[in-house]
Parts: sequence; C-alpha cells; structure tokens
Amino acid sequence: MENPKNLKYTKTEEWILVEDNIATIGITHYAQDQLSDIVYIEYLLEEGDDVDADEAFATLESVKAASDVLTAVAGTIVEINEDLADTPEEINQNPYGAWMAKIEISDPAPLDDQMDIETYEKYAAEERDN
Repeated sequence: MENPKNLKYTKTEEWILVEDNIATIGITHYAQDQLSDIVYIEYLLEEGDDVDADEAFATLESVKAASDVLTAVAGTIVEINEDLADTPEEINQNPYGAWMAKIEISDPAPLDDQMDIETYEKYAAEERDN
C-alpha cells in the first residue's frame, strides 16, 4: 500500500491530515500491519477534551498486541470516530481512510517536528532495516 503524499507522519506511526485548523489523525499502514488484526479500540479521551502533543488518546488492541495512538498536536478534540468501536477491522482494511480523531489545533508548532512523505519513507526504511 502506498503512503499518501499529502499527510504528515510521526515516528510512532500516526498520520496527520491538516485542513484549515483541524488535524485528522489515524495510524499508518505499517502500524496496522504490525498490529495484525485489530479487534478493539478504546478511546481514552472525549470530544471537548484539551490535549497536549503526543498524548495518548486511544488504545488499539489486536490479536498480537495493544498500542497507544498519540495526538501529535496540541488542541481540543472536536470529533472522535465512534464508528470504529463497532468496526475496528476498518483500520486494517483502510488505514488511511479510518481516521480516529479530529483535533482543533491550538499550537501548530509540533507539526514542524512531523515528517513529510519523503522523510517518513526514508526514516521507515532505515528503522525497518535495523
């Protein structure tokens, strides 16, 4: 699966789509592949909650492991994708369409630390070779 070019990527395998002042967040194809079959998602925060950059807002459980999903930006959660609670397998089937949360950005500075597609793919290749 090809990684979309219009996203930002974190070293913890989240993707971020920024439109206007809203960051939409999900996990990368690589992350869902490593987790294997995702069977459960637990949201740790709710709509209206303020978050710091790199704060855990959800936990994914799979047949292999559990993993936290981080915010990547500071702001206020404006929407949670509650549909994933009933269909967590959607993350495996469509990781770049199965967004998990939308955050109104209060501080865009952490976005400067995230990777564009070229940097992410170079980083990912180096990390996966180790």
